[in-house]
Formats: sequence, C-alpha cells, structure tokens
Amino acid sequence: MQPVPALRRGALERFRDGYGRVLEVVVMILVIALAVEVTLGVVFRTLGQSLAWYDEIASVMLAWLTFYGSALASVKRAHISCPEVVDQATPQVKRALAIVAQLLVIAFFALLGWVGASILPILAGDALVSVPEVPMSVVQSVIPISCVLILIAEALQLLVLLRPAASGSVVPQPSALSDGLH
Repeated sequence: MQPVPALRRGALERFRDGYGRVLEVVVMILVIALAVEVTLGVVFRTLGQSLAWYDEIASVMLAWLTFYGSALASVKRAHISCPEVVDQATPQVKRALAIVAQLLVIAFFALLGWVGASILPILAGDALVSVPEVPMSVVQSVIPISCVLILIAEALQLLVLLRPAASGSVVPQPSALSDGLH
C-alpha cells in the first residue's frame, strides 16, 4: 500500500478543526440561551410572575447541551478514557485495541441513533406540557442528530487510526482529557 499523501492528512485535520468550530458555536449558543432562559426564570420568579414554561424549557435545553456537547467532546477526543491499561500493551496491540474500541463506539452510536430516530414517529402526537406548540419529536430529535454528529467525529478518528496501517507508522496516542479542552 502507498503512504497517505500529506495533502490528505492536512485536509482531514482541517475538516476536523472546522467541524469542531461549528460544534463549538452550537454549544456556545446553547449555553448562552440556557443562561438567558434561567436568568429570565429567576427574575420573573423574584417578581412573583413565574414563567409557566421555564422549568420544562430549561430541562430540554440542558439535555440538548449535553448531547451536542458530547459531539464536541468526540471531535476534540476529550471523553474520559483509561489509557493506563492500554499503555501496558505493545504498539501492535495498542493499535488493535484502539481500532476495536473505535468500532464499538461507532456501533453503539449507530444503534442509539437508529433507536432515537425510530421513536420520533411514536412521539409525533405528543408535545411539551407548558408549550404545546413544540412537538415532542422536535425535542427528542436531539438524539439521532447528535448521534450522527458523534458518528462523524468517531469516523474521523477511525480514519486517523487506520492511516498508520497504510504508512507503516505507529498509531497516534489519544491525548489526555485536558489536552482536548484547550
């Protein structure tokens, strides 16, 4: 097999960086919207005019933030892992373990996304209690959407893991949790 050209490697990293920036914007928008919504809820409650939709919308926004934040963490490779166990293995075993782990993660999120999408028609007639104009299927759409976003991030990582097999180099080591947060 021929080594992967440097141009391709650069393109993959550029795509991952751009993808990460888009997810950062989505997460920042959700954080700001949640902060504004919670602040409004507190202010109105203090004034004795509680917002009927405050609690339910805050819960939905927190769930969305969690799911989209997980997609961002996948891009940045910032999920919790246990590298100490894998570090004891030989380079060939490390590479095999990394590929198997990546395939298991991809399989899990593919299944979760499929199940999440399959429940949307079931929820078609339901709506939020405090805001009946918002269908429950819109609220729950975060599951299949975030799974697709995570699958893209995990597929990018799988490409990185598979690339050394073509070039004969050592598998790149996952970064520490704190490295992905900068």
